[in-house]
Amino acid sequence: MFTGIVTDVGEIVAVKAHGDVRTLTVATDYEPDGIAVGASIAHSGVCLTVTSVSHGGPKASLITVDAAPETLAITTVAVWTEGRRVNLERSLRMGDELGGHMVSGHVDCVAKVVEREDLTDTARFVFEVPEQLARFVAAKGSVALDGTSLTVNEVDGTRFSCLLIPHTLAVTTWGNVKTGDRVNFEADVMARYAARLAEFPHSA
Repeated sequence: MFTGIVTDVGEIVAVKAHGDVRTLTVATDYEPDGIAVGASIAHSGVCLTVTSVSHGGPKASLITVDAAPETLAITTVAVWTEGRRVNLERSLRMGDELGGHMVSGHVDCVAKVVEREDLTDTARFVFEVPEQLARFVAAKGSVALDGTSLTVNEVDGTRFSCLLIPHTLAVTTWGNVKTGDRVNFEADVMARYAARLAEFPHSA
């Protein structure tokens, strides 16, 4: 599990396809001695398992992760290339502060950025998701977009908006996101369960 609070911005330094799987090598400032093979790290919202760790590269360490066909089919990982920057978050540990909201790292779909409006100090983004997932988005609720926990401001059908503060724009990849880009979307798990419960009639 994750919280949607980005703790590092990594850089993809190599992409290798073998069969239906792609292996990504990511440079990160996470200390290599603190990363175990088999650990889960969210890459722009996608939970991926570390398959190797080494010192060196352009940052403190290099890690490799494998992206399976299902991941490539429903996330932006399929179009990641060398040089791309990705939001990173280590998995939540018992006792860690829950600064965002509970995020599983299991992306539901790719959302489209239909508008970006740069204001005095903030940026307002409008996103669009498929109708079957839009029902999980509520004003003042939470969503995870590219691994970042964001609060929904307004909802209009399949579109919703979020306002990003200067800190978020500075310490994540959001500063470079523009209209027309696509980002990984994960609905709030609580909204998902609430919608599921509402499908069943109340017992007498």
